[in-house]
Amino acid sequence: MTEERRDPVDHILDQWKRERPDLDLSAMGVFGRLALVTRVVEGRVEEVFNRHGLRSGDFDVLAALRRSGPPYTLIPSELSDMVMMSRAGMTSRLDRLEAAGLIERSLDPADRRSFKVTLSEKGREVIDAALADHAANLARLASGLSSREAATLDRLLRDLLTSLA
Repeated sequence: MTEERRDPVDHILDQWKRERPDLDLSAMGVFGRLALVTRVVEGRVEEVFNRHGLRSGDFDVLAALRRSGPPYTLIPSELSDMVMMSRAGMTSRLDRLEAAGLIERSLDPADRRSFKVTLSEKGREVIDAALADHAANLARLASGLSSREAATLDRLLRDLLTSLA
């Protein structure tokens, strides 16, 4: 491995190989790199969302509503499931998005104990612009890989994720 192709994980692995040559640490390299890539990507993704006045969780809620299709309406439990967050956390997020005019809440006529969350026109404009910038940003972040390498990485990560489920 050439020096310019080494990363911080290589340094850690070299130290462990010296101290514990009896252990197979190849998985540590894989997961260490996944963790570092995640940190870098999350930071750069947050920058894009911030430019649109959003936090990552706000984007997730607005995106879930937008991709649900017209009339861009879901109930809070559906939203919680789609963005994998607690219902209590969802309430405060919805309060913030409603105050910003990005969503509207109304009583559910089919179940008067519940309400519906609808993407407002302003919310649709914000999520459409944020999504376009987000997609372009992710493409830039992945540009260090060829399309074949990206497809292989995607397949490998899907296989890993499936095996962990």
